Amino acid sequence: MKMMDKRLFLLDAFALIYRAYFGLAKTPFYNSKGMNTTAVFGFTNTLVDLIQKEKPTHIAVCFDTAAPTEREKEFEDYKAHREEAPEDIIVALPYIRKIIEAFKIPIVEFDGYEADDVIGTLAKKAEKDGYKVYMVTPDKDYGQLVSEKINIYKPPFLGRPAEVLGPEEVKAKWEIDDVIKVIDILGMMGDSSDNIPGLPGVGEKTAKKFVQEYGSVEGLLDNIDKLKGKMQQNVAENKELAMLSKKLATIVTDLPIDLDEEKLIMEEPDKEKLTELFNELEFRTLGKRIIGEQYSVLATEGRQRNLFGEETGSVTGSVSIT
Repeated sequence: MKMMDKRLFLLDAFALIYRAYFGLAKTPFYNSKGMNTTAVFGFTNTLVDLIQKEKPTHIAVCFDTAAPTEREKEFEDYKAHREEAPEDIIVALPYIRKIIEAFKIPIVEFDGYEADDVIGTLAKKAEKDGYKVYMVTPDKDYGQLVSEKINIYKPPFLGRPAEVLGPEEVKAKWEIDDVIKVIDILGMMGDSSDNIPGLPGVGEKTAKKFVQEYGSVEGLLDNIDKLKGKMQQNVAENKELAMLSKKLATIVTDLPIDLDEEKLIMEEPDKEKLTELFNELEFRTLGKRIIGEQYSVLATEGRQRNLFGEETGSVTGSVSIT
C-alpha cells in the first residue's frame, strides 16, 4: 500500500453517540421489547455511512473511560455540571461496543485521559507515518490538531452533508493565522460543554480580538495595562484562571499509545455476529445494507419502530486496545 493511500479515521465515540441520541430525540427508535435503540441506531448508521462512502484503509473508535481524568485533578469542576448519562445511553453502550467489535474495529481508550487525547496522540503519530488522518467528531476543540494531513470530519447529520475541515477552514472559522491558537481562544472564552471557565466577560468575539492583537493567553496577560475598565480588572484578577483554562483546553498528543498499524486495518466485518446483534435490535434496513440480501431476520415479529409504532429503517493509567 502506498503511503499516500493510507487513510485513518478516528471516531470520537461519545461525541457521536450523544449527537445521535439527542439529535434524534424527537423521533426516537424502539424495538418490540421496548428498548430505546436511538443511540445505537444513530451511531451505527454513522459508522456504516462512513465505511461505505469514505472507504477508510485504517480505522479506530476512541472512548473515554470511567477513571478520573488528569483534567479533573487540575480542576475539580471540570465537566462537573454535566448530568449523568441518560439511562438509554447507558443501556446502549454495551451494544455499541459489541457492534464495533463485530466490525473488527479496534476500540482504544486510556485511563486518566479523554478520547480527545487518545485521538490527538494517534493522529500525530499517524501523520508522521504518512497517513491522511480524519478525526470523526462534531467537537470544535479538535481544530487545534488540524494540519495538512490531519482533518476534522463531521459526518452527515439531520440532512446536512459531511464536512471536512482542514487548516484553512479552521483558521477562517476562528479568524486566526495558526490553528494552535484555537487553544488560546478556548482558554479565554471558556467552553461551557466541558465547564472550562475562561475569563469573566470574555466571549468568542472578544477572545478572537484578543488573540489577533496579543497572539495568545500569555500575550494578553503581558499586556493587561493596555486594557481598560472592567475588562482590565477581570483579566488582572484571573490570570491563573486564564492559564488553567488554556491547559484544560489543550489536547494531549503524547500518550504512550503505540500506533499498531495491523490492528487499525479496515477488515471485513463478522457478518454472523452483526446478524445476531441486528436481529436483537431489529435493525432490518441496516442489516440488509451491510450484509446484503442474504441477511435474514430471525425474529420475524420484531420491527424497528419509532415512538409512534411506525416501522423505520508522567503519564499514569492503562491503555486498552481491543
